[in-house]
Amino acid sequence: MINHVTLVGRLTRDPELKYLSDGSPVANITLAVSRNFRNAAGEIDTDFVNCTIWKRTAENTANYCRKGSIIGVTGRIQTRNYESTEGKRVYLTEVVADSVRFMSGKPRELAET
Repeated sequence: MINHVTLVGRLTRDPELKYLSDGSPVANITLAVSRNFRNAAGEIDTDFVNCTIWKRTAENTANYCRKGSIIGVTGRIQTRNYESTEGKRVYLTEVVADSVRFMSGKPRELAET
């Protein structure tokens, strides 16, 4: 079976970096990815894809990327579910990144420091 995805898009917000209780860094991002065709109205739709990044790649992404940065992500699609506080089953689909490429220049606020 093959589970491999490659996406290029813009970050919709700054990466959210957290450290788990064992010290492992993890970052969550949402990537805005334009479709490569036009809809019936002649507009290009955009998909918003949730991605999870682990370890050193997570730290680098949080340190060097900001909202609007263009990045490339390769990884795999993963689904998980949990029970909400209301007792309903919630299903999530996300991309777990194996690698991240920074495709735009360093954000201005990082370049000035």
